[in-house]
Amino acid sequence: MEDTNKLTKEGLRQYEDELHDLKVNRRQEIAQKIKEAREQGDLSENAEYDAAKDEQGKIEDRIAELEELLKNAEIISGTFVKAKDLETGETVEYKVVGSSQADSLNFMISDESPVGRALKESKKGETVKVDTPAGVLKFKIIDIWKD
Repeated sequence: MEDTNKLTKEGLRQYEDELHDLKVNRRQEIAQKIKEAREQGDLSENAEYDAAKDEQGKIEDRIAELEELLKNAEIISGTFVKAKDLETGETVEYKVVGSSQADSLNFMISDESPVGRALKESKKGETVKVDTPAGVLKFKIIDIWKD
């Protein structure tokens, strides 16, 4: 059995949009670049042709990656958690998502990570302790909801 890729509805839509853009727009753009490079003559020393073929390979790899990801997609609800970090006093808002959507810079954390798992299973008003490689984190859950 293949692993499933947990995605929120929003994440699914973003990946579907990216796949559509790659197949419809980017493939056409790169085909045009290759055509123009071929028209320049000798391909053995044609840097534009080589660059276009490299770009084409990257686009095709990404298309294959997205098709595989979407083929095994499982739709999950994103869990939003507003919490107070008890060490820093800072209030943070996380969205707990599937690992393929995780983006820590945008406070989207994987449901498979220690913090994501603990926050997803928490309840409003609860104090949550999470063991991480960086040490123990403590959060006071202010609010929790699903999208």
